[in-house]
Amino acid sequence: MEILDYAFMQRALLAAVLVGITAPAVGIYLVQRRQALMGDGIGHVAMTGVGLGFLLSWSPVWMATLVSVLGAVLMELIRWYGKTRGDIALAMLFYGGMAGGVMFINLAPTGSNANLTSYLFGSLSTVSESDVTAICVLAAFVVLVTVGLRRQLFAVSQDEEFARVTGLPVRALNLLTAVTAAVTVTVAMRVVGLLLVSALMVVPVAAAQQLSRSFAATFAIAVAIGVTVTISGTVTSYYQDVPPGATIVLLTIGAFILLTALAAPLARRRARALAAAQGDGDPAECVIPASRGSGGKVGV
Repeated sequence: MEILDYAFMQRALLAAVLVGITAPAVGIYLVQRRQALMGDGIGHVAMTGVGLGFLLSWSPVWMATLVSVLGAVLMELIRWYGKTRGDIALAMLFYGGMAGGVMFINLAPTGSNANLTSYLFGSLSTVSESDVTAICVLAAFVVLVTVGLRRQLFAVSQDEEFARVTGLPVRALNLLTAVTAAVTVTVAMRVVGLLLVSALMVVPVAAAQQLSRSFAATFAIAVAIGVTVTISGTVTSYYQDVPPGATIVLLTIGAFILLTALAAPLARRRARALAAAQGDGDPAECVIPASRGSGGKVGV
């Protein structure tokens, strides 16, 4: 294929695959915890890290990772101890992170403003070899945590009190989830962009939930959707010369709409089959709307 003849596209496609895997893998736990917008908040904080990276002439990816992790830990501390003022503290953290990024970029050497756009909305041509190395290392960490500790993270995401009673280190696992989400944001920012990464963490999971209520199946379907849309969006961006981040997010939303449309008749068909097996006279009464029942959560 012509697209693979270019080194920058090879790097972009590799980064896209890793983003497609890691973003939904973390997003499923955030959706379970009803913290779907956490990725968006971390993206704002990561801007300060990118700005510092430009200002100090250090890798923006690694600096953004450091700042994002610190911001994610601070978010968890605010969630634990903030009480009624927690939302205000989080808002100040998010907007302060964005403002700090803009300020540091302004103080950085000339030309950094153009580079900032690629971090905000994603860019194919600017993914360097050092970026790919960093993305591979960070993605390996995300996969190790989200797959290796899936039972523990799922238990805490479903019911913190029950998980605490069973002896799980709930606060440590919550911190680990927040840190993993922060790492995922920095993994995805070179392809999707900091302002759009939250969509890739949440929408594939929501789309997968239209087809399955099982955690394992939802996880697998969400990752499959993530990889499909990131590769498709990257290829489309190359041939049509459109922004990769926006393209990927629009494809993700399109996948959600398509699967939602397909899920309704499938649910009615399953309900009829179940009613027929049970000898129920009115199969319509067996239909459970997708938005009800488990309250948006999936089961094991």
